Amino acid sequence: MKNKLTDLNNHLFAQLERLSDEKLDADKIETECKRAESIVQVADQITANAELQLKAAKLFAEHGQAVLPMLPQIRSKSE
Repeated sequence: MKNKLTDLNNHLFAQLERLSDEKLDADKIETECKRAESIVQVADQITANAELQLKAAKLFAEHGQAVLPMLPQIRSKSE
């Protein structure tokens, strides 16, 4: 899977377009609202993870190798 934050952005805008469809009846609006809530919950977790990765990268940039023992280890796909 090779999802990127730009893909998340596209999914969020697609959901916004579904929510603004004026042809939706009340049941479909409710279904789309529930879907939107789920998408937002997942999106929040994805962005929190990206923010954490950015913080780790900043720590490494500021402190170099000395900070590595304090950061989570990333395993390669072959492990």
